[in-house]
Amino acid sequence: VQLQASGGGLVQAGGSLRLSCAASGRTFSIYVMGWFRQAPGKEREFVATLSRNGHTTYYADSVKGRFTISRDNAKATVYLQMDSLKPEDTASYYCAAKYAMGEYDYFVNSNEYGYWGQGTQVTVSS
Repeated sequence: VQLQASGGGLVQAGGSLRLSCAASGRTFSIYVMGWFRQAPGKEREFVATLSRNGHTTYYADSVKGRFTISRDNAKATVYLQMDSLKPEDTASYYCAAKYAMGEYDYFVNSNEYGYWGQGTQVTVSS
């Protein structure tokens, strides 16, 4: 599966952005989807993940209550709605996919994901 992320940009603290990640190549609904981010000089970190059927989500504590992950299997797209953005959210954001058997499975470890999109830059000014 090929992944194409978009939607990043420059926003003031407290603002919102919506990232999108479009998939192509194979049946989208067989993949668990995840969002990760990497700030300059830091390791890539988990942000959010979503099960195949969209019923199970899991978030990093740092974004819980502010970010929402969702998917549209008909459009083969996963979204990350980011509200109440903070300067510490500044990073390159990456979407990732992992094939899973279970409809409710989810994964938080980046090493478990086999497919990655290119990063989209999010910059939050104070």
